[in-house]
Amino acid sequence: MKHARVIYQDQTYDATEAAGGKIRLSDGRVLDEHEVSWLPPMDFGTTFVLALNYADHAKEIAFSKAPEAPVVFLKGPGSFTGHRHVTRRPADVGYMHYECELAVVIGKRCKHVPREQAYEVIGGYTVANDYAIRDYLENYYRPNLRVKSRDATTPIGPWLVDAADVPDPMNLRLRSWVNGRPTQDGNTRDMVFDIPALVAYLSSFMTLNPGDLILTGTPVGVSDAAVGDEIITEVEGIGRLVNTIVADDVAA
Repeated sequence: MKHARVIYQDQTYDATEAAGGKIRLSDGRVLDEHEVSWLPPMDFGTTFVLALNYADHAKEIAFSKAPEAPVVFLKGPGSFTGHRHVTRRPADVGYMHYECELAVVIGKRCKHVPREQAYEVIGGYTVANDYAIRDYLENYYRPNLRVKSRDATTPIGPWLVDAADVPDPMNLRLRSWVNGRPTQDGNTRDMVFDIPALVAYLSSFMTLNPGDLILTGTPVGVSDAAVGDEIITEVEGIGRLVNTIVADDVAA
């Protein structure tokens, strides 16, 4: 099942997918997706972000080879925003790019999870567009807070899809469009470190809790996102996430 959270007439509702691309509120009303304001599909706990987890993307940004161990850093909760919301491009930056990513939601408290049992602790999946501001990057192994934790720089959703409804998360197509022009086209099977490896690695040294989130990296095809651009990121079977770039001085 696909789950979401939305605001309608100043009230927050849980929602599910309805036929014809519509949504069904928890009180039974069926609405068009443009009639509501979308929130992130849940409140997330600790968020782990993978850098350089697709070899083609690593080469795209001048790395001759993929890392030998997962490159992981953390993201603040204020960085998330919902489907069809805006993300601000700071006036002083020269390069800010989108990143289409499969996001893995932990469903059970766990530690020391063997990779062969990793899928047993996953609750679901969603789509993230994890913008990176290249100007602020110290280096790819130590991204600073201004790169990945700025307010509303990570659109996420629209849907949280139950893990049971995603039979093969390691064979999902990822695509992005900028103003309708296709730019990214990859597949989760091309991850350097697959989902079981990531769950096993993270749980080897810390406890994972329900609602913790793993952003699994992005394939080749990133480009600079300008003010006014509409960015669409899509993961096959999970959802299509729409976001627009605005100037930093635009009133909220």
